[in-house]
Amino acid sequence: MISNAYFRLQRQVFAAVILSFCLLSVSAAKAAELVMFESEGCDWCEAWDEDIGVAYDKTSEAKIVPLRRVDLDDDRPADLSHLEGLMYTPTFVVMKDGLEVGRIIGYPGEDFFWQLLNEIIEKI
Repeated sequence: MISNAYFRLQRQVFAAVILSFCLLSVSAAKAAELVMFESEGCDWCEAWDEDIGVAYDKTSEAKIVPLRRVDLDDDRPADLSHLEGLMYTPTFVVMKDGLEVGRIIGYPGEDFFWQLLNEIIEKI
């Protein structure tokens, strides 16, 4: 006769398999993000930081596309290695599921930045 302990173990293994499957499914679909390519000594990057960067994490846009900073002079992270044409800082790239959705080259000022970013977010 099979004991209750065996059935408990079987349920635990089944639950672990289901949980693993769910976690793999979630990790396969990468969240959207705003990648800021910057460089040391970039005056426009500093202007963006002063105007927007200090409060970006508290905005509704940040909930949709959280900010990720990448130094343009460093080796590019593997998940961004396919991006081309990155020459100017700051350059903002909205990524979704590993693909580029849109790009803002330079910092055109606070009002234009928000308008351009929201136009890109609408494409997600």
